[in-house]
Amino acid sequence: MKFLQYYKANSDNIHVGIESEFGIIDLSEASETLGIPVPNQMKAIIQGSHEDHIQQILDYYTHHAHEVSFVDESTISYAPVVNNPEKIICVGLNYHDHVSESSISDTPDEPVLFSKFNNALASHQQVIPLNSRGVQFDYEGELAVIIGKKAKNVPKDSALDAVFGYAVANDVSVRDLQFKSGQWLLGKSNDFSAPIGPYLTTKDQVDVNRLNIKTFRNGELVQSANTQQMIFNVAEIVSYISEYMTLQAGDIILTGTPSGVVLGYPKNAQNWLKTGDEITVEIEHLGRLTNTFEVEK
Repeated sequence: MKFLQYYKANSDNIHVGIESEFGIIDLSEASETLGIPVPNQMKAIIQGSHEDHIQQILDYYTHHAHEVSFVDESTISYAPVVNNPEKIICVGLNYHDHVSESSISDTPDEPVLFSKFNNALASHQQVIPLNSRGVQFDYEGELAVIIGKKAKNVPKDSALDAVFGYAVANDVSVRDLQFKSGQWLLGKSNDFSAPIGPYLTTKDQVDVNRLNIKTFRNGELVQSANTQQMIFNVAEIVSYISEYMTLQAGDIILTGTPSGVVLGYPKNAQNWLKTGDEITVEIEHLGRLTNTFEVEK
């Protein structure tokens, strides 16, 4: 099942929907129409206990597609698939080829973690402002993991039980700010530097260890890999993080980027992002996340 959050025209209210072949099923409208109680809040859906009711709505709308109304996806504005998570945790250097191209360190023995904050969240099709205090603007196509329940000290073999689903993300980075000091924060948590979406796909729909991931810059393929090439897979990452902090429903984990980022090019060939550039990150079965960029004045 694919969920999304969105705004209708001339409205500031976030709606939760289900993506279907006929259009978007607006959960709030469907709940009222069918008398089936479901929340219009993604966090509440992630926390569980509404699966049967949501499935009833999906089944009814699918089987009665000519009798019910759907929201035309071309008429909406997207919101991030999760808003206001307690934590956004990022994994650095998690593909061997990216470790080699970045020349930041050797292959890590444990996951390299850093953080972003809620100010970094952005949505599909949003224009991303690039902080004019930096120059070296870069893309990082990544798989995002959305936690589904409280998890502390979970073993690797059951770590995926704590996952609700997956989404496409872009860890937008400002490299000169990232390496300005020993901490990466300035280059990693600028406003709107973590677009995520357009959909949140439940974990039962995919084999998370075998997903093709591609990034396109202005239509040209610049990154291509498969999640099976991760140094630490999703279960290992979730288990590791849970040893140090309690994961909560709605938390987001960005699992690292493969090779092909601008940082990995020779210095005389580094073509940093600029105003008007378009980046699309595509992950098999999860969708395509597209953003354009504009350097702040």
